[in-house]
Amino acid sequence: MQQARRLIASITSTLVASLVTSLVTSIVTLLGAGQALAQPYPSRPVRIVVPYPAGGPADVLVRGLGQKLSEIWGQPVVVDNRPGANEMIAAESVAKSPADGYTFLVASDSVFTLNPHLYSKVPYDTVRDFLPVTRLVTANLMLVTRPDFPASNMRDLIDYVKKNPGKLTYASVGAGGVNHLPMAWLSNQHGLTMEHIPYKGLPPALQDVVASRVDMMVAVIGGAMPFVNDGRIKAIAVAGKTRATVAPNVPTYAEAGFANFDASFYFGVAAPRGTPAEIANKFAADAAKIVATDDFKARFLTNLGFAPVTETPEQFANFLKGDRELAAQKVKISGAKLD
Repeated sequence: MQQARRLIASITSTLVASLVTSLVTSIVTLLGAGQALAQPYPSRPVRIVVPYPAGGPADVLVRGLGQKLSEIWGQPVVVDNRPGANEMIAAESVAKSPADGYTFLVASDSVFTLNPHLYSKVPYDTVRDFLPVTRLVTANLMLVTRPDFPASNMRDLIDYVKKNPGKLTYASVGAGGVNHLPMAWLSNQHGLTMEHIPYKGLPPALQDVVASRVDMMVAVIGGAMPFVNDGRIKAIAVAGKTRATVAPNVPTYAEAGFANFDASFYFGVAAPRGTPAEIANKFAADAAKIVATDDFKARFLTNLGFAPVTETPEQFANFLKGDRELAAQKVKISGAKLD
């Protein structure tokens, strides 16, 4: 009997020791997890993927934003350029990234609303795969031509293209993109026949307009103005309700007699679906503070032809619902189909 009691006592002691060890381990684990959860965001570098090559207006904007966010967050913000396929290469890479708050996408309405209407198959779902974060800026596009183009205003340009069907060309930063659709729309409205020449970015497209290898294009104001100012390209008209601050001598399309023509777009931020809401809210709030400052507007917005937009994730999501309907109309009017 005494031997049995010693055996039971030994087993009990072993079980108690095991339970104590497990309890201590659990407490340590919970404390560690609590510390990890309490760790301020971000605690490591953040990546922003952009669908454009380095050096273009969008890239300059995002790098300026990334620098300011890095100063606020105390962590590097890395810009990852992934151009091509009408912004779909970049979009797909972000859609497939971990939803941990360390990967974001800055893209135009091509990604968010247009591509599903332009392609029969898109490698991401704009609703299912992305969490809207904020709309950063809106941008108005300027119609520019090679320096020796025989027309200097919208009416003369339309007339000249009509008299030379199929002989003229226009550039874009990709088929179905923000530069392509307005020109396709203009052609559809006025019965114009021109050849579309797609490029992988704004700089090479503008360079070919400067070199007269392409006749015209609609371009971001900030990207076009350096060439306009030194006479290397000719500015015809610009989108917007009022003239651009950096191009006061260039009439709006409405002033030129084309009030029904629009050439504008926006850059928005999204994250992989499942990214914590508090992180999306933080990005949106910090970005809103940055783009609203006079210094940032002077360095990265006004001179590029951008206007700041400060939206919460909820506001951007609501905006996208309406923009998807508008995108379907734009594509239908333009007649563009890319596959």
